[in-house]
Parts: sequence; C-alpha cells; structure tokens
Amino acid sequence: MSDSTITALHARRVWDSRGRPTVEAEVRLACGAMGRGIAPAGASRGSREAIDLRDGGERLGGLDVLQAIANVNGPIAGHLCGRDAADQAGIDGAIEALDGTANRSRLGANATVAVSMAVANAAAAADRVPLWQHLACGDVTLPLPEIQIVGGGAHAARCLDLQDIMVMPFGATSFAQAIEMCAEVYHAAGALLAQSGRVAGVADEGGWWPRFDANEEALELVVRAIETAGLRPGFDVAISLDVAASELRAGAGYRFALDRQTLDREQLASRLLAWIERFPIASIEDPFDQDDEEGWIAFTRSAGSRIQIIGDDFLVTRADRVEAASRTAACNAVLVKPNQVGTLTAAHDALRAARSAGFGSIVSARSGETEDVTIAHLAVGWNAGQIKVGSLARGERTAKWNELLRIEDALGRTARFAGRSALPMYSVCASAEI
Repeated sequence: MSDSTITALHARRVWDSRGRPTVEAEVRLACGAMGRGIAPAGASRGSREAIDLRDGGERLGGLDVLQAIANVNGPIAGHLCGRDAADQAGIDGAIEALDGTANRSRLGANATVAVSMAVANAAAAADRVPLWQHLACGDVTLPLPEIQIVGGGAHAARCLDLQDIMVMPFGATSFAQAIEMCAEVYHAAGALLAQSGRVAGVADEGGWWPRFDANEEALELVVRAIETAGLRPGFDVAISLDVAASELRAGAGYRFALDRQTLDREQLASRLLAWIERFPIASIEDPFDQDDEEGWIAFTRSAGSRIQIIGDDFLVTRADRVEAASRTAACNAVLVKPNQVGTLTAAHDALRAARSAGFGSIVSARSGETEDVTIAHLAVGWNAGQIKVGSLARGERTAKWNELLRIEDALGRTARFAGRSALPMYSVCASAEI
C-alpha cells in the first residue's frame, strides 16, 4: 500500500449559496492526508450537461441529494478504496466506468465531481504542495478575471435579458491589481445605481440586481462605472457579456422581454455587432442557442477576429464538442465547468482540446456555489489564462478571488499574470460615447 492509497471515502450533505443541498466528498489516504470537494450547481444549464442527481418529491423542492450521497458512500467508495489517489485519470476513469452513462445520470455528476475534486485535493495534500502545483505541468500564470458587475437572466429573476455583464481588467499588471480595478468599477456601479434609484439588491453571483427599462442601459451603466473609477473603457477595462441565448429562445427567434422584442437570428447578430461597435466589448458568451449552430458559425465569421466568442451551453465542457466547433469555426473559446462533465479529467480534456484548436479557455464557477476553492487552483495549475467566478460580493465568490491572491503572493517574484495576452484577438477600442 502506497502513502497515496485511498483508505476512506465519505460524503455528506452541505448547502450551496442559494440555500440548496449539495454533495461534499471527503477522501482520506494511507499517509493521513485528506481532501474535500463540494459540487456546485447551475441555474442556466445546457441540455447536454451531465446530470445533477436530485431526489425529487416534496422535501426541499425535490432538490435533496440523499441518493447522490448514498452513491458516494456505497458503490463509489467501494470501487475507489484501495486505489492510488495520485492517478487522477485512473480514478476518474474508474468513476466514469462505474457510472456507465454518457451524462452521469446513474451516479449523478454532483456525486462524481465532488469525489473527483476531493481526490485531487487529497493527492496534493499527500505531496505537501498546493493543488495548483500538484496539477501543473510547466509554467503557470495567474488568470485574467471576468468579474460580474450586473447580474440578470436566471441569476436575478430576469431583471435583464442578458445574464451577466462583466469586466475584464486588461490594464492590470498583476492579479492583485486586477481585483482592485474591478472593485473600483463594482463600487462605482453601485453608487451610480443608488443615485438613480435603480438598484434592487445583489444577484446570485454577487453582481448588482438593477431595475432598467432596456438591456442597453446596463451596458451604458458599466461604461460610466469604468469611467467613474478613473479607468479607460476598452484600454484599462473591457466588457464581457454572457447572453445565455438558450434561455431567450422563443420558437425560431430570441425574446428580449425587457426590450419588448423578438429577434430572429440575423437581427440578434446585428444587435450584438452594433453593441461591439458602440461599447468596449471584448468577449461574448453563448450569443446564440445551443442548437443554433448556423447562428454561431455566422457570428464567429463576423466577429471572431475581434472578440472572444465563448461556448458554454453550446460546448458543455466536452472535448468532442470543442473539437467539432474547431472544425466548423463556430466559436473561439470554451468555458470549463467541471460539474458539466462530472470529473476533473474530462474537464481537463476539454481544456486541452481548446488549446489544440487555438481556442481560449475560461475556468468557471456556477451560480450555485460554495466555499470550495478548487477551481481557483485549476485555473492556475492548468494555465487556463482566464477565470470567471462571479462578482466581488458574497463569500462563495470572494473565497475564490482571495485564494488566487494567496497563490500570487506565494509565488512572489516568479508570479506571472495573463492580462491582455489572454485575448490576443481583442483590439483595444476607444471609450464608448453614450
């Protein structure tokens, strides 16, 4: 028996940032090392995502996870105890084989991803190194953050049709400076909303929950907030959008309820292209429905040389879908969410496929999150270049940002920040005239 042999695996029910139950797995090794992982949960989900196993019934809105926990404590534990935690790919392959389904519907992706993360954390603890270092295969960089300023869509009772309006601090020279710049913009936006009486609260991911009469007003607000913070829109700080267009699908079109309009594919593309011209937008996520491949290809042909176009619901962290999108030039970046595929190895496969295709990669949290900081280490150790966690409010968000600050501090003079190099296609634009 090696020091990194798994001797015990246990799961318990814990709670996420929406007050819903989720799965925490705890792995113990022969050397005494221990690692934990907690499964997150999304509100806006792609139809091809791995399945969160929920109990159904009347209790807790049918969202309890007792069966997923039983799957960890029973068949998964029985299958993994005695295996070497240092063999992450072997462990994850064993989990996937035990489940035997393409979408983790037997054991539940909430069970499998919690175990996969716990194993990685335990193996790092056995090596007495931080997880990012355990994962790293070469030089690493601190990722460029996408930080939510305004929340909408499924994360804020659809106060906006757009799901996320975020900022990317290109002008920063370190991760610490990047967070500071985004904090200035976040607080400036809050002050502007308060002055106009348009703030309703804080959304699921910590961004402001506003009251607007049109989606474009939110873009105008963020530009003003950047300027109020003493920064230059498009130079120091750019905008990133998550359209989450699958949530807007209405028949053959896209319903923008706030604007009282239903747009067809061409009209939606025209609107997004007009926003790119008017506002300092560097990145757009899920601009079209997950099944509207024709829309994706046409839009990437029009805008992909200028901005990052990210597949989330479209790619669902699957390497085969990234490879297919590369062949058709349907986008140029992938969002990497481990719980979309159920294991860290499968998520890393998607990131490697993106790298082979010349795509960008963004490690991402979910709207239902916890204090688990594993993804902060994945973004560094896998050298992803970008990370999306939410805003600078709510502890489940700041836990990740603060962990990245600790990693940068520990690296000291050797720390490198991805910064502007994370989006080589983005052309610096002038401040928007609004």
